[in-house]
Amino acid sequence: MERRGDPWHTDRWFTSPWNHDPTVRDSFSLADTIEVHDTTLRDGEQQAGVIFSAVDKVRIAHALADAGVHRIEAGMPAVSPEDEKAIREIVSSDLPSSIYVLSRCLKDDITRAVDCGVDGVVVEIPSSDHLIQLGYRWTVERAIELCVEATGYAHQQGLKVSFFPVDATRATKMQYVDLIGTIARNGHVDAIGLVDTFGVLAPHAVELFVKESLRFGVPLETHFHMDFGLGVANTLLALGAGASVMHTTVSGLGERAGNTPLEETAMALLVMYDKDLGLKTQSFTELAHLVNGLAGVTQTSNRPVSGPTLFDIESGMVAGWVVNARDVDPTEIVPYLPSLVGQSGPNIVLGKGSGPDSIADGLRQLKIEVTPELVRDMLPLVKLTANEKMRLLTLDELQGIAEKVIADRRGG
Repeated sequence: MERRGDPWHTDRWFTSPWNHDPTVRDSFSLADTIEVHDTTLRDGEQQAGVIFSAVDKVRIAHALADAGVHRIEAGMPAVSPEDEKAIREIVSSDLPSSIYVLSRCLKDDITRAVDCGVDGVVVEIPSSDHLIQLGYRWTVERAIELCVEATGYAHQQGLKVSFFPVDATRATKMQYVDLIGTIARNGHVDAIGLVDTFGVLAPHAVELFVKESLRFGVPLETHFHMDFGLGVANTLLALGAGASVMHTTVSGLGERAGNTPLEETAMALLVMYDKDLGLKTQSFTELAHLVNGLAGVTQTSNRPVSGPTLFDIESGMVAGWVVNARDVDPTEIVPYLPSLVGQSGPNIVLGKGSGPDSIADGLRQLKIEVTPELVRDMLPLVKLTANEKMRLLTLDELQGIAEKVIADRRGG
């Protein structure tokens, strides 16, 4: 099928023309190239109870690279010998993605990163005075001195340096700007992370955060958490204001409420902003199931993009839309085609919310002749059975109801 002419309504998705109104489009500007820096193997593993073995990490890294992720944060060598082993194996896999690791602002951490053969380091330092003093028990002067030394040394060793000011959004503007300026002048910074460690940055403050960070003349990388569910929105706003790299984890895995999820953010850019990052979105569902399975984490069944029941339709009214529109324009009933993210559907399912079109659709699948009378008599029994069983019904159970109704009618 040929692509339609409007960016909001193509053969693969149907979103809102409001997104592309000139007054909206003129209010932001996305970078020509936006890269994904996925930190599932490091920040994602910080979710309580999640442990990836070295074998798991290598397997996930390959899946991320296969999906087209540009940069993979493979872990932190100083955490354990197992982590260092995984990082070395990922590097030796010669993946098309760039490999980064997290390093504290310590020269020894940088040496470990160099020894692992990675492309770059994310050098972290607490950026709020209160976290430096209370969380780390350091003086601000010591933190800055260590970071200047570490970033300068990393640059000398040929590593790309992404400067990662932890808790940046809870620092005052003056504290933040002074810290970044000192490190940029005296150390080395190739990029600055917009780090909202506790997910407390309101969307209306994102533009200011980006503007203040752009003054240092290096690329900006988003790193937002989901404590208030704002990670995707804040990432999109930051990208629209000038950032060019987004930090994500698969399915939003991560500490507390997690990190900005890869799948939702990439799909929002594609279908709402018509911005293709070059990712293989068809692999998103398989990737999410792999990571969640290895993490031992159960996601909600209707999770965006990868939820197993995301494209199941129970409502009788909406099932009618599906029946009427699916052969003409399936995007009329879903924001994007399920196949775009490796899913099937939309699928009409049978439950207490079903309507006549749901029953008729099921009968057609069973190759049972559909008549208005049969559908009418079956509908209350389907609703009653689903209520009693407290779940959706299978096609076999629908067939049993149909056979009972047909037998009763013949007997009458």
